[in-house]
Amino acid sequence: MENNAQDRIIPVTSVDSGDLEAVTNDVHYLTTQIVNVCFYGLPGTKNDWVLIDAGMPRSADTILEAAEKLFGENNPPKAIILTHGHFDHVGALVELVERWDVNVFAHELEMPYLSGVKNYPEPDPTVDGGLLAKASKLYPNEAIKLGSSIKALPLDGTVPDMEGWRWVHTPGHTPGHISLFREADRTLIAGDAFVTVKQESLYKVVTQKKEISGPPRYLTPDWIAARKSVEDLFALHPARAITGHGRPMEGEELEKNLDLLVRDFERIVVPEHGKFVDGE
Repeated sequence: MENNAQDRIIPVTSVDSGDLEAVTNDVHYLTTQIVNVCFYGLPGTKNDWVLIDAGMPRSADTILEAAEKLFGENNPPKAIILTHGHFDHVGALVELVERWDVNVFAHELEMPYLSGVKNYPEPDPTVDGGLLAKASKLYPNEAIKLGSSIKALPLDGTVPDMEGWRWVHTPGHTPGHISLFREADRTLIAGDAFVTVKQESLYKVVTQKKEISGPPRYLTPDWIAARKSVEDLFALHPARAITGHGRPMEGEELEKNLDLLVRDFERIVVPEHGKFVDGE
């Protein structure tokens, strides 16, 4: 296994970095610098929990500490589920897989980026939005190599070791991006299909100022698919949502903001110019 970016220092963080918070009794999220990872499982249960995404480079110790706080020592997850394979969602993945000897599941369209076959497109620092967009040329885009540990998600929409959840294909940010949804309480783990902070703005990311937005502009190559994905998630009428970046939203706040995002997607989300606009 190999991740050339796992030791990279990405010199940006938020006021929430290191915070572990409950969203439901069995869903928690941890902020690693500027990105969230999720833990599914009742605290204290033995070998009966799942990690969703794997944070920023150099975040393995932070994730391990949170896992031990929730589930105790020497208690690995049953699986790791990836919403997608961008560097800030797989930063600690190789280290965690080697530590836990656990399978990783992702959409089949993400496989080339997780098996060393194909790199993601290079970020576009020319998009409007703020300092983090301009700095995106420094972000890693190389594929990682997970070897036999990476598996494709079941085609029937079920999620391994997450009974009652289903995965929803939400492409645009990446070809195989997925979100996770539990119908019983309408909990949504959205990944970067939409986010709740203006990810291009350094000030807003650092302060975690809550603001509905689409996937990060500098790393989203397909805006037509991205819009359809937001529409599909809105149609689920989630009661609460944990996104890859920013703080959770729920209830009326979430409903109103998602409605706004769908109705005004072009203005809120799509950059005025850039190499990914209109599929360029």
